Amino acid sequence: MTQERILICDDEEGILIYLKKLLQTQGYLVETFNAGSQLLRRLREGDPGDADLILQDVRMPDLDGISVLQEVKQLRPSLPVIIMTAFGTIDAAVEAIKLGAYDYVTKPFPKEKILSVLKNALEKEQLLQENRALKTELGKPILQDAIIFRSAVFQETYDLTLQVAASEANILVLGESGTGKELIAGAIHYNSPRRERRFLSINCAALTETLLESQLFGHVRGAFTGAITHQKGLLEEADGGTLFMDEIGDMSLPIQAKLLRVIQERDFIPVGATRSKSADIRFVAATNKDLEEEVRAGRFREDLYYRLNVINIPLPPLRERKDDIEPLAQHFLKKYSLKMKKEVTGVTPEALQLLCGYDWPGNIRELENVMERAVILARTPLVTPKELPIWRRQQKVAAAPAEPQLVSLENMEKVHIERTLLGTGYHKSRSAEILGISRKTLDRKIAEYGITIPA
Repeated sequence: MTQERILICDDEEGILIYLKKLLQTQGYLVETFNAGSQLLRRLREGDPGDADLILQDVRMPDLDGISVLQEVKQLRPSLPVIIMTAFGTIDAAVEAIKLGAYDYVTKPFPKEKILSVLKNALEKEQLLQENRALKTELGKPILQDAIIFRSAVFQETYDLTLQVAASEANILVLGESGTGKELIAGAIHYNSPRRERRFLSINCAALTETLLESQLFGHVRGAFTGAITHQKGLLEEADGGTLFMDEIGDMSLPIQAKLLRVIQERDFIPVGATRSKSADIRFVAATNKDLEEEVRAGRFREDLYYRLNVINIPLPPLRERKDDIEPLAQHFLKKYSLKMKKEVTGVTPEALQLLCGYDWPGNIRELENVMERAVILARTPLVTPKELPIWRRQQKVAAAPAEPQLVSLENMEKVHIERTLLGTGYHKSRSAEILGISRKTLDRKIAEYGITIPA
């Protein structure tokens, strides 16, 4: 663990000796200065991270303590400063607090007091540093290994995701179930200017219309039976951030109309309320339905569709990105091996061939389930075909198509004519038209094949 370095500035030699000895016994690294000018020179010549705290007297002969503090805050704005003051100079200490000092202690002070103030100041600064580091980390683009892929086809999707993330446009993510639409929505949020605000999601297909409305818009007390308290909705919670709405194609028309108002007017009214609330939200919607077809069928509002579909990101199914199967499988193996505390490190070549040859109708979600099952059943460090349930499915598919019975062209033509006649109720003119032959030719073939026409 790195030792914290404390800089002490006081014109009293006895105070410097006492504090240095006290703090060194607590494990701190200590540097002492008997003048404000020496302290400031040390800060100017040193590196930004070479000090963790300053303990400084408010009165010094060469420079006023307040002036020293102001200069320190210009040189090292985030460096915590604790002021030491005599009883008669408390007003100056209070002024120092206003200028950014963390706290002050009054001389003479018991060692427990000074140690407690130092500990609190250092712990607070550590939390602030962790918070700044977290914000910096959130500000970085999501790395490629956070979204697992190797294929060129998904590289295009990933590049488009990062490109549109910086905009404020609403996004529509299209793809089959299990292709990772929420992961893409998260990448959009965390690479956008809204990344420091909340990213919330809701599955529109998982809730009834009434519950979905309440979850989105919130409600006031007494709005309906059981509404005993006020509840914020996701629109209020996501203000300033991003709201991901999965399976938007399953949203009812009345709620679609209310959502359209939110997008257009940037406000909404909670259930049972009379006053509107503002909502600055970026919407990312996803669906596995053909929304254009839903619009034509009258099940989805056309105006809402165009509001959401400013930019759309199509996600390819797993069967169209075969190169990604191996890295995804290894990722899920590692995930569930750690979770179950098992040493499963990879798959055999035969198992990998089986994985890559399967069509994955359930996409990545199905692959994850298969690999979780494989880890549970595995008895060796390598997964074999026996632990993969898909080999049985492929056997069934392979066994399904039976070899067709071979017949002559003449027999096929006879059967086809008989079926056409049966389908038209033995109407010869209509049958001839369907077959693409003349009525005369049809009569000839009926006689030739001995086809019986009911009376």
